[in-house]
Formats: sequence, structure tokens, C-alpha cells
Amino acid sequence: MWDKLSAPGTYPCLLLTTTGRKSAEPRTTPLVYGHDGDNYVVIASQGGRPTHPAWYLNLAADPSVNVQVAAEKFAAIAHEAEGEQRTRLWQLMCGVYPMMDEYEKRIGDARVIPVVVLTPK
Repeated sequence: MWDKLSAPGTYPCLLLTTTGRKSAEPRTTPLVYGHDGDNYVVIASQGGRPTHPAWYLNLAADPSVNVQVAAEKFAAIAHEAEGEQRTRLWQLMCGVYPMMDEYEKRIGDARVIPVVVLTPK
């Protein structure tokens, strides 16, 4: 798997392609990811900014996405994790990318950072 090939100090990344909610054009964003079984997990942190990233707003409007991990490309359905699932996956992602906790501190009460699950079709 690609994440096993990452060099020390790097993080596993995928390419997420959403459909622009206003333009209807494809929009591709590189994101750090984790695994939860066969699903992929990404975080809509936007580096600790107080607003949601555009890619998250796009998938909220249309959860059908395309994903590329290394040479593997597949269609997926996105959903936001909630409750216990969100708590568990947040911890998983903090293990993958420790800055997530810092981003959460930066945001404070401005918003809850969405944890997004990508389920391959």
C-alpha cells in the first residue's frame, strides 16, 4: 500500500475529486488519509481555519466522489462521521497526522472539524 511506502516524516495522501457545488466542475484536493477497514478517512481541518474547506462543502452537496491512492482510482460515497464513530476516527487520524489536535485548538468554538469517511462503491 502507498502509505507503507511513505518516507519518514511524510504522510499518506490521496487525491479526492468532488463536484463543485456552484460550478459543477471536478475539483481535486490532496488530503492526508487513514484507513478504517476498507474505508478511507479524511479530515476537513483546513489547517485550523475557522471555515470549512471548499472540498467539504462540495461533498456535502454531492457525496459521490472519486479517489486516487497511488495508482488505484475508484468511486466512493462520502459521509460525515458522528458520535462515537467520529471520536474513534478522530483519534485514528491524530495518530496518522498529530497536527490535527493543534488544528482543533486553533479553531476553538468556531466549528467542529468534520471527519469524513469515504466508502468505495
